[in-house]
Amino acid sequence: MAKIIVFTDLHIVPEGERIIGLDPYEKLAKGIDHANRLNADADRIVCTGDLTNWGDPHSYRRLKEILDRSAIPATLLLGNHDNRGEFLSVFDDAKTDRAGFVQSSLDIDGWRLIFLDTLNAPPYDFPEAYSGYLCDDRLSWLDAELAGAPDRVAVFMHHPPHDIGFPGMDAIKLKNGDVFYEVVERHGKVRHIVAGHVHRTISGSHRGIPFSIFKSPCHQMPLDFVNVDPASSVEEPSAYGILLLTPHGVLSHSEDYEISTTDFQSDVAALGVGGLRA
Repeated sequence: MAKIIVFTDLHIVPEGERIIGLDPYEKLAKGIDHANRLNADADRIVCTGDLTNWGDPHSYRRLKEILDRSAIPATLLLGNHDNRGEFLSVFDDAKTDRAGFVQSSLDIDGWRLIFLDTLNAPPYDFPEAYSGYLCDDRLSWLDAELAGAPDRVAVFMHHPPHDIGFPGMDAIKLKNGDVFYEVVERHGKVRHIVAGHVHRTISGSHRGIPFSIFKSPCHQMPLDFVNVDPASSVEEPSAYGILLLTPHGVLSHSEDYEISTTDFQSDVAALGVGGLRA
């Protein structure tokens, strides 16, 4: 069984900046420290995009500072707040496909993990670039990766490839999600899809394939099914996802690490103290 930690929508900003009064750097650092302490057995951290808020080199260097503290290797994806060129100038060891997109795959414990680049840029013209897109080059790469994959595949991407129930976010999902699903369904191997972008913990299935979306380490999207503003943000506990990949499927967990009692429960177990009650 493989364990994958998922951080999404990190939104690291230059030193001194805040988002709705919150420090994304401090929030993520706490999450990485928590994962190091309690999930050091994880096989990989996957960060599913919006690594920075402005796509600037300084913020990418600040992100690198945090990830250098991680005991768990990390794979980074791009989101609509990122800049592909600036990212690669700092993370120059990041894997790319032949066309230069930040896409790669990893085989682990009978699973293939496929990491997609859904950044709809350049040009970095907003609001158009807020939505996601997979061009023919990226779709062809995905098709080839699926053709050579084992029968269990998990796909990681920033933009959800379908509606998730928030009008503002549904307006800036993956623009060609139907084409993405046509490629996926052609092979019948994808068992789970993991996305970001929404800043909310959401799970379900679409066209028969389960999916998971997780909250951000920083600011969250309010649970509002009528709001058309994709920039709405509220302060709620920071979180990361935990995926357990088994021979039979995927177990998806969300850890609100700022309010987690896992440390306390682990200490109690270590002392041999029983009788915990719900």
